[in-house]
Amino acid sequence: MQPDQPILLLDTGVGGLSILEPVRALLPHAPIAYALDQAGFPYGQKPEAELAARVPALLGRLVEHVDARLAVIACNTASVIALEPVRTALAIPIVGTVPAIKPAAALSETRTIGVLGTESTVRQPYVDNLSREFAADCTVIRHGSHRLVALAEQKLRGQTAPASDYAAVLDGLFSQAGGENIDTIVLACTHFPLIEEELAAAAPRPVRFVHGGDGIARRVAHLTEGQPWPAETRPGTGIFISDGSDIEPLRAGLAEYGLTRLETL
Repeated sequence: MQPDQPILLLDTGVGGLSILEPVRALLPHAPIAYALDQAGFPYGQKPEAELAARVPALLGRLVEHVDARLAVIACNTASVIALEPVRTALAIPIVGTVPAIKPAAALSETRTIGVLGTESTVRQPYVDNLSREFAADCTVIRHGSHRLVALAEQKLRGQTAPASDYAAVLDGLFSQAGGENIDTIVLACTHFPLIEEELAAAAPRPVRFVHGGDGIARRVAHLTEGQPWPAETRPGTGIFISDGSDIEPLRAGLAEYGLTRLETL
């Protein structure tokens, strides 16, 4: 293992930045390569078979390109669909991101939890299994929204949206039977923590928001414990799997997360 070998994070867009931030906090000298698969955007609306084939192939290409020491699938949808095929295909450690139902159940006082993710994520049997294992005594109410993915993407580009846009998505949880009892909401898409403040401001009453970023960062730190790092923090690299669109609107937002070197693959 060489100090310059990076941690690779893959998402279809900017959502994985909510994983990158806590990873940086725990491992400030770790080299970072962050890949945005804009050519595959949005993962949350792709057929499952397409994702199960695309993500392992793309990650294999990226791991070789940057000589990664570890890879994070920084997307809930891609993780619940493609994590096992990726682990089968690649020889390096792979960390997935899954809905933070366990910590949400530990926090909930009303025993009613909301799960807010993409439509593809919230319908996965994986979520059923997590609910049975860690929240068996809770009512788990789900709502899928691609609109929040778009709002998070817009935010990083410096665009704003009215509070009513966020309130309308939250109503998809609160208006369901039992929704009035929700006190904890799992942000089951890595895009959603980027707009947590907007969601909290639009909520009709105070609720807790829970996501898995800190837990993923701890897992990455554990898997790389004892490995060599550079002596100082270096700029991270943003890698665009291009769909032909202009990357310039994202430059300033990515720089806030230390991704000042940009390239297209």
